[in-house]
Amino acid sequence: MSSPLAGPRHNTFRIALALILASYACARILEVAPTAIPRTAIVALDVLSAMAFAIVDGARHYRLRGILAFTAICFVVGNLVENIGVITGFPFGRYYFVELMGPKLFHVPVLLGLAYIGMAYVSWTLARLIVGNPYAPVSGLRVAGLPLVASFVMVAWDLAQDPVWATVLHGWVWRDGGPWFGVPISNYLGWYGTVFTIYLLFALYLRRRPNLLVAAPPASPRPALFFYLLCAAGNAIQTIPHAVPAVVEDPTGKQWLVADITGASALVSVLVMGAFAAIAWVRLSKRDESATD
Repeated sequence: MSSPLAGPRHNTFRIALALILASYACARILEVAPTAIPRTAIVALDVLSAMAFAIVDGARHYRLRGILAFTAICFVVGNLVENIGVITGFPFGRYYFVELMGPKLFHVPVLLGLAYIGMAYVSWTLARLIVGNPYAPVSGLRVAGLPLVASFVMVAWDLAQDPVWATVLHGWVWRDGGPWFGVPISNYLGWYGTVFTIYLLFALYLRRRPNLLVAAPPASPRPALFFYLLCAAGNAIQTIPHAVPAVVEDPTGKQWLVADITGASALVSVLVMGAFAAIAWVRLSKRDESATD
């Protein structure tokens, strides 16, 4: 039997998630809109709204204790690996951060460390749908299977984002450039390894605490799917002409057309991120149909 507070609490969560999604959509629109708002403030709205979504929606699925554990894993692993990356060039490649993302924790902007949380959570939730029953315990093959799939889902996001944020906006700079519009291939291999580590640690955490997963009444993963689609749409609207130069140059002196970079980002967002979202949506639809039979 569900708690008598289930209805009011459910409505509170729905309102909170709707407001957070609206804030995130606003941040993505401001990225291409002519505005006097400092770009760092827009970045903060983007990152913090995504993090807020993860915490609020995650509390519905894993209780507050579970999503705070996920948040801590993301922040610690993300900051540790990024600081190692800036100092040594491993595992991403040689790079450094500039002023766009604001104050730093050692060599890495605080906002960059927090940026792991929102998209890592959303990508994990899509992976739960893609792998199968999203409410099944994290045990057996799922301990490794979920991190494998979730890492692909999240790296697809970085594949679309990194050339825009690095080569066009100069949020960070790749010292040696790279073939993907100034980004080295090692970045994506390093990213996959980093987020796989985050997901594996969380999967092991859940395996030891199977009662954390809230299954009665089950919380829908649909808001996370919508967030991922909203992120893909935000990448696609970067193709709208806005206040960026027509040509940018990476540290090796190679020039890139901004229209090519934003076009490639849109293409990856539609065909790669969109593919993951489509598979997750089909899985969710089939589950909803089974529940009504």
